[in-house]
Amino acid sequence: MANRLPVLPGLMQDFQLTTNAVLQHAKNFHGDREIVTNTVEGPKHRYTYADLEKRAGILAHCLRENFDVKPGDIIGTMAWNTYRHMEIWYAVMGIEAVVHTLNPRLFPDQLSYIANHAGDKMLFFDFDLTELVEKELAPRFDTIQNYIIMTDKKTMPRHYSLPSTHCYEDLLAATSSKAYPFPWPEINEQAACALCYTSGTTGNPKGVLYSHRSQVLIGIMCCTPACFGLGAMDTMLPVVPMFHANAWAIVFAGPISGCKLALPGSRLDGPTLHNFFESEGVTCTAAVPTVWLALLQHLKETKSKLTTLNRVVIGGSACPPAVLEAFENVYGVEVRHAWGMTELSPIGTVFTMTPTEAGKNPEEQMAAKLKQGRPIFGVEMKITDDDGKELPRDGKSFGHLMVRGPMTVKEYMRADGGKLLDEEGWFDTGDVAVLEPEGLMRITDRSKDVIKSGGEWISSIEIENEAVGHPQVAEAAVIGVQHPKWGERPLLVVVKEPNASITKEDVLAFLVGRIAKWWMPDDVVFAESIPHTATGKIAKKALREQFEKYTFPKAKL
Repeated sequence: MANRLPVLPGLMQDFQLTTNAVLQHAKNFHGDREIVTNTVEGPKHRYTYADLEKRAGILAHCLRENFDVKPGDIIGTMAWNTYRHMEIWYAVMGIEAVVHTLNPRLFPDQLSYIANHAGDKMLFFDFDLTELVEKELAPRFDTIQNYIIMTDKKTMPRHYSLPSTHCYEDLLAATSSKAYPFPWPEINEQAACALCYTSGTTGNPKGVLYSHRSQVLIGIMCCTPACFGLGAMDTMLPVVPMFHANAWAIVFAGPISGCKLALPGSRLDGPTLHNFFESEGVTCTAAVPTVWLALLQHLKETKSKLTTLNRVVIGGSACPPAVLEAFENVYGVEVRHAWGMTELSPIGTVFTMTPTEAGKNPEEQMAAKLKQGRPIFGVEMKITDDDGKELPRDGKSFGHLMVRGPMTVKEYMRADGGKLLDEEGWFDTGDVAVLEPEGLMRITDRSKDVIKSGGEWISSIEIENEAVGHPQVAEAAVIGVQHPKWGERPLLVVVKEPNASITKEDVLAFLVGRIAKWWMPDDVVFAESIPHTATGKIAKKALREQFEKYTFPKAKL
């Protein structure tokens, strides 16, 4: 939507929404609030928001003076959720350079393409990733001039062949005597501050270049009760990695709200997370469903409890009903189902209870919580048919999900992918969704994953969610397979729980009455595992390739 000049301008002060403002706010008003990290080296590390601001300032001085980092330079990071990673973010963004997070779970070809396409000037990385960087990545990088290993002299790898390599703590120690307090520059809020690449579109990954304004706005939204509801009394543990859509803006929401941050480092297994939750009094956490499946399994096996956790944000892919029911009915933890994407900074919708839902019975409430929620402020949303015509918000019509707003991408970096928005500024998310009269949104599929059977759409996500509810099903995925009569029909791929004796007939019988009869899978196949993407989502493309030559047993015209 185009802006026009106001007839009568307001007479309020101009204040730039920048990450520098966030950091100064945290230092001045929440300076003693704690950031605790399960370090990659092993022991816990503790310090405060005031310490964060000081060390980020020292690093900012070092980057300017020692590495000639200038406004607009792109600085790569490949690291876990730690206090050092936070320091790098605020230091780099604070001198008007750009942080580019690299996901170490991607293939080397993907990582080198992304770094070269972005033009990364230098790379910060955790020491446990040294072998990956040295042997697989550095020979493929075109623009990286310096490598900084994020550790101290004691843990610094003894042997490596990387050029221009530096120890993070040595750099700060050599700079600290002359660099504090750092004179943080004034920055225009429209300046770029962070870069994330998404594989959610066709072809090569595309770069989403965030502005300071977009990140501060999403950080503020995360603090509201309609989103994560963070406050100074909370302890927030972002399991979602900082290299996954900027950890859902939690690294900005923490300093804005003054909540304690518990950063898990590289160890995200069920026992380690549970211990961290309990020892640090975690009240809120966020991650994709696969993480919570492992945690819940640990809790069940050890008969453990969650004594301080009161809410968990689940996004990245649809929350299985069994996960929601376990958290809420067994452990008394509120689930906030969320949806978003890298192009949205990344939060789009979150489910939080309203008086309308509160007045419903438990079964109706559970059904509402399994939907992706309502748009947060700053996200407009509609659905359209294949011709671009807006569809009604009637809770029944399936359509292409369109969004727009101040935290939504305008174009990809270097204009990859061409024009993204339509004439009215709407961005096609690539998801298929239903909008309901009371404001809730429900994702039914990715447009490329939706199953088109006899001209009608079948939601693979809804079938998967129901199948996972079977006590002997560990994981389930549904894909469309060619059918001579119906075009496509659903194939259900199931991973059994250990020692399970479940049969195909058992699974299909379990689904009766839970999904529409004509949605019933034409076959069930059991597999040892289901492929996942680097961000924990089911890799439907790989699964379709795996079953490319599959034929239904009774497929006929």
